Amino acid sequence: MSDLDQLTQSLARNLKRWRGERGFTLDALAARSGVSRGMIIQIEQARTNPSVGITVKLADALGISITTLLDYEQGPHVRVVPPEQMVRMWSTDAGSSTTLLVGAEARGPFELWSWHLMPGDGSDSDAHPPGTIELLHVRAGELTLVVDGAEHLVPTGSSVTFEANVPHGYHNKGAEPVEMTMSVAVPPAHAGSY
Repeated sequence: MSDLDQLTQSLARNLKRWRGERGFTLDALAARSGVSRGMIIQIEQARTNPSVGITVKLADALGISITTLLDYEQGPHVRVVPPEQMVRMWSTDAGSSTTLLVGAEARGPFELWSWHLMPGDGSDSDAHPPGTIELLHVRAGELTLVVDGAEHLVPTGSSVTFEANVPHGYHNKGAEPVEMTMSVAVPPAHAGSY
């Protein structure tokens, strides 16, 4: 079985499991996530490999991390994630990429990401659930962070935090690659909340 097949199977199994644990019907999850009922059915039946954007929307709607949605494992309180188990979530032909380093469930999903953005590249995100916080540290280059349409320059060595319940994006408008680390904390979802 290929890595993609394993990822598709794991996502199908975990989406069904977490949707059941949250008490969400297909229609309720579709409404919360903005992902069509038909797409959710295809994912749960392992008939499609959804985009990163769809996977993020489903994880946000369920109030879990992407790590948990892709591969749920109960284990000890300490979990070491070797490089070969880190998940490359996004990449471009120009050489930009994001890697989910590790995630945890502690009062809601909490994730640690490594980003590599080539000059001229970027990635935009829809608004996350209210209460979602992102923290970024730029190790190299200069990041142009766009939050709700406003640009913020984050140079090498600088850090930034923001409420991610509005559309936002990460862009490299400079001549050097941007290397950054990002943490995302999402509040837990409850079946009665929207």
